[in-house]
Amino acid sequence: MQQEGVVQEMNDILTKKKEKRRVNIRKYTMVIALVAIWVLFSFLDKSGTFLTPRNLSNLFRQMAVTAVLAMGMFMILVDLHIDLSLGSLVGLTGGVAALLMYKVGLNPFLAVILTLLLGAVLGAITGSWVNAGVPAFIASLGGMLAYRGAIMGLTRGESIPVSQASFRFLGTAYLPKSIGLVLGVIACIVIILSTFKKRKDRIKFGFKVKPLAMELIYLAVYVISIMLFVLVMNSYKGIPVPIMIVLALALVLNFVTTKTRFGRQVFAIGGNKEAAKLSGINIKRRTLQIFIISGLMASVAGILLTARLGTATTDAGNGFELDAVASCVIGGTSLLGGEGTVLGAVLGALVMASIDNGMSILNTEAYWQLIVKGIILVVAVFVDIYTKKKSK
Repeated sequence: MQQEGVVQEMNDILTKKKEKRRVNIRKYTMVIALVAIWVLFSFLDKSGTFLTPRNLSNLFRQMAVTAVLAMGMFMILVDLHIDLSLGSLVGLTGGVAALLMYKVGLNPFLAVILTLLLGAVLGAITGSWVNAGVPAFIASLGGMLAYRGAIMGLTRGESIPVSQASFRFLGTAYLPKSIGLVLGVIACIVIILSTFKKRKDRIKFGFKVKPLAMELIYLAVYVISIMLFVLVMNSYKGIPVPIMIVLALALVLNFVTTKTRFGRQVFAIGGNKEAAKLSGINIKRRTLQIFIISGLMASVAGILLTARLGTATTDAGNGFELDAVASCVIGGTSLLGGEGTVLGAVLGALVMASIDNGMSILNTEAYWQLIVKGIILVVAVFVDIYTKKKSK
């Protein structure tokens, strides 16, 4: 019995090492793919527009909506569900925010708060249907149709303009260059200190650590990347406010999913629902909470979209849920549940936005953009399923 226990323990260790290696390979492959996409478009773009600070700034502002929505979809996919209503919810919440300011006359702050509450409530309704036994696919499909109909009814098919400067600030403003530089330096210091603290703790408790030279190389890459991003953005108008909102939400959700009991239970449910139930996890409560978070993220995305465009339309958010799914899968989130990272979903959104932006600069027909994104999604899902089967 003791020998069997040792063998099982060794198998568990090897399995964890394989999973960690697979996650690392995915992470680096995604970064390499992003760099390759940027190099390809910069080569094909004879005007030299793609890698200019102005276009990169626009690229980051455009990817903010997809990135926020991808973070909400990430929570759903990890729990082995799907939410097809998120795109329509973006349109509905963005339209409601515009109506509250344009028709009702509310100040932007109160309009934003009420819009966020609406997103959370509608997410809770979808989660309640799922907990009642309705498949998430059907519950969210019903929501998608209902929300699209609701925004058409509320707006009467008309575009709703938004002119309040404080609201437009969320989607169009830039941080002062000095503040962006200070934040970049602070981020570098935090990364350096946290890396060495983690290294010190691992050595203290006898865990294996990377060679110091390798650790320093990683740190140098992170620091150079952060400062390069700040300097490039500052060479235009500064860091866009939407991307700062994305980074703030990503850091919060990354902490929640990796450092809290809630996050561990969500991944446990997605990895093995029966085992999670037997271990005492309240699955229905976690499912409801996950859908509330996704609804909240959709309302944030709706606010950012309306603030950037300066108007709310009936077709806003149309098809965004598919971009969110593609971003998550490209970023390493498994459709089989229990695997993925928030930061990976954000990076996947950047890949999707880069493809859209690059093909637009090349004046590619719109149908080709859809075809390319569809192919990328299918290939990403195939790679996910193939690697999962191979690791078993």
